[in-house]
Amino acid sequence: MILQSKGVTIFAVVDHRGEAEKAGIKMPPTKLLIFGNPKAGTPLMLAAPRTGLDLPLKILVWQDADEQVWVSYNSPQYLYERHGFPEELVQNIAIVETLVAKATERTSW
Repeated sequence: MILQSKGVTIFAVVDHRGEAEKAGIKMPPTKLLIFGNPKAGTPLMLAAPRTGLDLPLKILVWQDADEQVWVSYNSPQYLYERHGFPEELVQNIAIVETLVAKATERTSW
């Protein structure tokens, strides 16, 4: 998997569709991938503790009614502006954009 090859730990995969089906509700495929690298993320939380609200990092992959697949995530710049950690730490979470770019090269779920 792309994440593991970059030294990133996958903490959880939330299958929203699967959980919705258990509740008797239909929804298109939707998964939330929760991942990170404590060596990279911990300095951000030490500098700005509320960064822990957004760490580990997350990527939401979802399919719309037209069966188009979308990938959503909070950009490192957004997280920097939201939490105010030192700018030099942005690079610690920049991997999310690389991973999304690689993931969107693939077309299958």
